[in-house]
Amino acid sequence: MPRKSRNIAVVPALEIPLPLTLDAATPADIPTLLTLIGELAEFERLAHEVVVTEASLAESLFCATPIVQTVMARVDGEVAGFALYFHNFSTFLGRPGLYLEDLYVRPAFRGQGVGRGLLVHIAGVAAARGCGRMEWSVLNWNRRAIGFYESLGARPVNDWMVYRLDRAALEALQAPPGGG
Repeated sequence: MPRKSRNIAVVPALEIPLPLTLDAATPADIPTLLTLIGELAEFERLAHEVVVTEASLAESLFCATPIVQTVMARVDGEVAGFALYFHNFSTFLGRPGLYLEDLYVRPAFRGQGVGRGLLVHIAGVAAARGCGRMEWSVLNWNRRAIGFYESLGARPVNDWMVYRLDRAALEALQAPPGGG
């Protein structure tokens, strides 16, 4: 049975030398997304942190009010990568922002415009939705990605540090003071 496409972009105008198609992820893409997330985690040397399941991913992407959105990149029908993003808000700008959680291109497709196509598309989503900015994080050792982002006009935000509370820390904060 042919896959129903919610094609959101065919990207010939970006001077990309291959037929890149960008589709909103569908529930049928969940197993492929899990594979891509695993590949990304291996590349980032963070595979030990991956606990996502098909059920948790499907719930976040396809619940009544989706928490995140995902775009699948395909070249000649073959999955080449994905981008996963969500909205945040800037109190200084008084406008929504867009946070790009993950942008991953499979090694066989790197350097061919797939990442550029995904990033330009997501930036277009941010602009169309009136976002005041788009942000993402990159590992400080990923020089290729840093160079790519900077070639597109992105700049690091050097005065800010990322902080995180993991699940255990979140739960610890909910415990009564003094343990009782």
